[in-house]
Amino acid sequence: MSSLLHFFILLPLAGFLLSLLIPAKKETFIFWVTHVAVMLHLAGAFSFLAYWIANGYPTLDMKEIVLVKASGYEFFIDFDFDKVTAVYLIVGSFLTFIVTAYSRRYMHREAGYKRFFNTILFFFLGYNVTIFSGNLETLFVGWELLGVSSFLLIAFYRERYLPVKNAVKVFSIYRLGDVGLILAMWMSHHLWHQNITFSQINNYELVHEHLQGHSLVGIFISLMLLLSALAKSAQLPFSSWLPRAMEGPTPSSAIFYGSLSVHLGVFLLIRTFPFWEYQLSVRILIGLLGLITAVISTGIARVQSSVKSQIAYASIAQIGLMFIEVAAGFENLALFHFAGNAFLRTYQLLVSPSVVTYLIREQFYTPVPHKRSIEDSFPQKLQYTVYMLCIREWNLDSMMYQYLWNPLKWAGRKLNFLSITRVVAFSLPVFLAGIIGFYMNWPMPAQLRAYLPVVFASIGLLMVLKAFTERMKTRMSWVLIMFNHFWIALAISFNEQFKIEQVYLYLSGIVVAGILGLGCISWLKKVEQDTGLNQFHGHAYKHPKLALLFLIACLGLSGFPITPTFIGEDLIFTHIHEDQALLALIVALSFIIDGLAIIRMYARLFMGPHAKSMYEMAYRSS
Repeated sequence: MSSLLHFFILLPLAGFLLSLLIPAKKETFIFWVTHVAVMLHLAGAFSFLAYWIANGYPTLDMKEIVLVKASGYEFFIDFDFDKVTAVYLIVGSFLTFIVTAYSRRYMHREAGYKRFFNTILFFFLGYNVTIFSGNLETLFVGWELLGVSSFLLIAFYRERYLPVKNAVKVFSIYRLGDVGLILAMWMSHHLWHQNITFSQINNYELVHEHLQGHSLVGIFISLMLLLSALAKSAQLPFSSWLPRAMEGPTPSSAIFYGSLSVHLGVFLLIRTFPFWEYQLSVRILIGLLGLITAVISTGIARVQSSVKSQIAYASIAQIGLMFIEVAAGFENLALFHFAGNAFLRTYQLLVSPSVVTYLIREQFYTPVPHKRSIEDSFPQKLQYTVYMLCIREWNLDSMMYQYLWNPLKWAGRKLNFLSITRVVAFSLPVFLAGIIGFYMNWPMPAQLRAYLPVVFASIGLLMVLKAFTERMKTRMSWVLIMFNHFWIALAISFNEQFKIEQVYLYLSGIVVAGILGLGCISWLKKVEQDTGLNQFHGHAYKHPKLALLFLIACLGLSGFPITPTFIGEDLIFTHIHEDQALLALIVALSFIIDGLAIIRMYARLFMGPHAKSMYEMAYRSS
């Protein structure tokens, strides 16, 4: 029975690869390839579910393939199937089937028709990898696929300013969630001394034995998992990104931010519930965040002028209630709630264009008087205060800028004195000295050797901060991001003795992707002259193939699961000891910021209004 799980991963992958080969003008062929792939997936889901129930609905766990094996470390792909996967599978397959059928005519004659269906299949692949994942590493593969497909769908209208701007904003929040998972995996390796599976986490005796003397480690892992769930499901303080994600086409908004992707934070909490079930403080925190999110989001939804924003905040409120249900231990109720909310929000978003048309007519010809609500019982001053806070969305977006992104930009601007010449003149001799010292095994005081990893990692962090805020020299920014990975590799090499082949595995993807990206930037500079990062250039309009090549380079450099760097990043973290919180924080920050710098670079060069356009574009959303 376990071998049948391959079907649900390979079918979307085959559909995606086949759809890439179809010419963009063959709309009907593109649709039917997508639709048949999803239809077969849905039929297979119902058939497998019936077979699974008839056999007593056992929990299936299948260790698929070992990608890397080292001393005390094993990176393997693991698939799992139980009632949680079953619910997410049926809901996901059915809603994707409906949305693809709806999109056939909705997207008719759009310039990006093929790109839209390619991305939907790419998303569906990531969704299935995530819900079938049997360990954190496999889940992280799907998590990354979902993040990139989300960015591409929000920025579907890539010739416009707002969709691209909001896509970068959403990706930045997703990046925080990614690092939460990386840190959770890092500490899990030290807690279990193995790559733990979700089936093993269901073993109470095993979990209790490992957490008995490591309660703080358990709380740290739980908080990192919670951070990822909050970012993915748009819970406080990350709620403001979901309405901004509605800039994409209505079908993608329905499948991503109304029904499937936005509920994966709930999936993560349900899947890891046996781990944090007996951590009362974590359960209280999850419940409180869910409650506060539900209350605030309900108020915001009631004052929105856009139907998509209303649905987005209403969905956030319901997901907040699901967080409360999971924290209270009502897993079955949360699954039922997920299915109901997913179907409702998909329906609401798909009919929203028609509803807006009807309501515009109704408000002129059959006006409805104001109905008394609970807010009318509040004192007038409190009514106005709550109303203004909800109109301003409780300043959630401003708070993210003020306390998260602006400090990073401020730190980066302090490095404006760095030029590529100074970077090379300063860092290259130090780096070469570090490499020679490592290979020659120079004798040095133990205390100095203990500080070197933090020093080297900090130099890498400074470089990526500079790359994040660089506005003029694109090639310099790209090179600094590459240097950052080399400094991290050097830092970890001094931190612990291990096989040098692991560093080569990590850096191999960096070198290939880095050279490819540098070549793309140089060619674009030669053809278009202006490649500064002060504005959007929209060069994908004239150079679509170059845009695709550069996107692949960006994904490779940021550790996306198409290069060995993806495994290398996880491998690098296993060599950071559990008592080296500062080193782990510096490396994690480097990974966050380099992802943001890379995706900002791609968006500025190849997306947005074309630099040579004579027409003005709106720079503010309603």
